[in-house]
Amino acid sequence: MAAMRYSDETDLPFMKMHGLGNDFVVLDARARKITVSETLARALGDRHRGVGFDQLAVIEKDGEGVRLTFFNSDGSTSGACGNATRCIARYVMDETGQAELVLSTERGALQARDLGDGLTSVNMGHPQLHWDEIPLSTEMDTLELPIEGAPTATGMGNPHCTFFVEDINAVDVEQRGAALEHHPLYPERTNVQFAQVIGPDHIRMRVWERGVGLTLASGSSSCATAVAAARRGLTSRSVRLDLDGGTLSVDWKDDGVWMTGQTTHVFNGSLTRAFLDSIS
Repeated sequence: MAAMRYSDETDLPFMKMHGLGNDFVVLDARARKITVSETLARALGDRHRGVGFDQLAVIEKDGEGVRLTFFNSDGSTSGACGNATRCIARYVMDETGQAELVLSTERGALQARDLGDGLTSVNMGHPQLHWDEIPLSTEMDTLELPIEGAPTATGMGNPHCTFFVEDINAVDVEQRGAALEHHPLYPERTNVQFAQVIGPDHIRMRVWERGVGLTLASGSSSCATAVAAARRGLTSRSVRLDLDGGTLSVDWKDDGVWMTGQTTHVFNGSLTRAFLDSIS
C-alpha cells in the first residue's frame, strides 16, 4: 500500500479507515507538522459539513516508531481507540513490510501483529480494575457498581461501564447510553456497553461511546466487556464478540488484552484550504 503523499502544501491530506464500521479520519503528521484543535476535530467529525468519523487519529514520529493521538467527534480527546490502533498498525505494517510493530499511545506502548488473512491483532495492555485507575469518583468494588443493573467498571485507557442483560434487543441503547455516559460515578464520562452472553466464549454487544454516541463497533469497549464477563465468571478469557458492525475476537492473556479483527482503508482525500480557513 502506497504511503499518503502531500501533493499541495495548502491542503491537508487525510485517510478514511474503519474497523467493523467504527470509522476514523487519520492524519499522517510524520512528514508535515499538523496541529489539531478541538474546533478542527469537531468540524472534521461533522458528517454533513466535514468528513465524519467516530474518532480522529493523528500519526506522529516517535523515534524509529510512531505515536498515535485520538480525538472523539465532539472534539474531546480519547486515551485509547482499539480499532483505530489496529487500522493504523495495518497501514504502517503494509508501508514498512513489518509483521509486528509497537505503537506509542497515551495508553502506553501497544504491540501489534499481522495474523494473515486480513486480520490485525493489537495488545491493548492490562485492564485497569481499581476504582481510581478507571477512574470512578468514589472508592468502591468495580465488579458491581451501585447503579441499577449492577454494571461492571473497567479501564482500558478510557473508562467503561458494562451491563449484562438477558435480551439486548430489548435495550434502548441510545437513550440509556446517553444518560449513563454522564453518570456522576464517572468524572471523565464513560463508554457504555450492553452485553448478552450467548455462550462461554460468545457475547453479543452494543456500544454507546462517550463523545461520539451509538457506534457500530468499539475495540476498547470489546476488550472491557470481555474482561468484565471473565471477572464475573460468565465466560472464559477468550471470547468472540458480535457487534452491530461485525465480529471481534478478544483474548485476555497474561501480557494484556489482545484484540483481533478486520480493518479497511477506504480512501485518501484532501481537506481544502477554504475548508480549513473557515474553521480557523
